[in-house]
Amino acid sequence: MHRRVVMIGIAGDSAAGKTTLSKGIVQALGEDQVTAICCDHYHKYNRQMRKELGISALSPEGNYIDIMEQHFRLLREGKPILMPIYNHKTGDFDPPVYIKPKKYMIIEGLLPFYTHRMRLNFDVKVYLDPPEELRYAWKVQRDTAKRGYTREEVMASLEKRQDLSPRYIHPQKRVADMIVRFYPPENNMQEIGGHLNAQVVLKPTVPHPDLTDVLHHGSNGVNPALRLNLGRYEGTPADFMEIAGNLVEDKAHDLIELIQRHMPADCQLNEAMLGQYQLGLEAQRSLPLALTQHLIAYHMVTAGQTIDEMQS
Repeated sequence: MHRRVVMIGIAGDSAAGKTTLSKGIVQALGEDQVTAICCDHYHKYNRQMRKELGISALSPEGNYIDIMEQHFRLLREGKPILMPIYNHKTGDFDPPVYIKPKKYMIIEGLLPFYTHRMRLNFDVKVYLDPPEELRYAWKVQRDTAKRGYTREEVMASLEKRQDLSPRYIHPQKRVADMIVRFYPPENNMQEIGGHLNAQVVLKPTVPHPDLTDVLHHGSNGVNPALRLNLGRYEGTPADFMEIAGNLVEDKAHDLIELIQRHMPADCQLNEAMLGQYQLGLEAQRSLPLALTQHLIAYHMVTAGQTIDEMQS
C-alpha cells in the first residue's frame, strides 16, 4: 500500500456523535485540506428491501463490506472513488458522488473497523461510546429534527436494534486507539449538550503527545479542568483523560494553545470552529468537544508530517 493520505476512522453506534466530531475537525483544519465521508452509504438494500428481507443497516450482511475495503485502500493511496449515496430521508439511493481525497481523510460510520483490511488503512482509529441514555436522546433530537421521524418511530427503531449493536458495532472498541465518551455530570444527569464531561481513553497502540504541560495548566484549582489517570481498558494498559464539562472559555483557549505547541509550526488550525455542534436545529458549542477534536487533529497533522518526510 502506497500511503499518500492521512486517514482517521471514527466508529460508533447510530447518533453517537460521529458526524459532529468529524465536521468540527474538517472546519478547523480547512475543507481544502480534509475530505470526510460516511461509510454508512454502502448499504446493499434500500429501506423497503431491508424491511422485506429482515436485514438491518447495522448488519454487515446489509452492507457492501468488500467495496468498502477497496475504496478505503484507494483513498489511502490518494486515488478517487465513486461513492454510493444513501438518502436517509427517502430510504433510497441517490446518484453516486465522485470523491477525491485531500491531504487528510476522515471516514466515519457504523462499521469502518469491521475487518482487518479496513483497519489497515487508518493512522488512528477513534470509537465514540456515549451512555445509551444519552445516545437515545441525541438520536431522537436528530431524527425528529432532520430526518422527519416521530419520537415513537425513533424509539421503535432503537428497540429493534438492541441485539445488533453489541454484536456488530460495540466490538470495534477493542481495536480502537482512542475511545471517546461524553457523559452527564453527577449533579445534572439530564444534561445532553455543551456541559457534558468527556473521557478520552488513550491506548498505547499509537504514540500520543506528552501533555504534561497541558495537564499541569488544566489541573490547577479545586475543580480541575483536566485529569489524566493510568488504568486498564478491557485488560489493556491505557491513559484515561477526563475533561470537565464546566470548563470555561478562557481555560479551554489556554489548553488548546498548549496542545497547539506540540503540533508542527506550520499547522494552521481555526480554533473557533472546534466544539461546534447542533442540538436539534440549534447551533451550540462544547468546550470538552473542542479539546477532544484538537487532540484528534494533533494525530492527523503529525501523521501527515511523517508521510511528508517519507516522500521527501
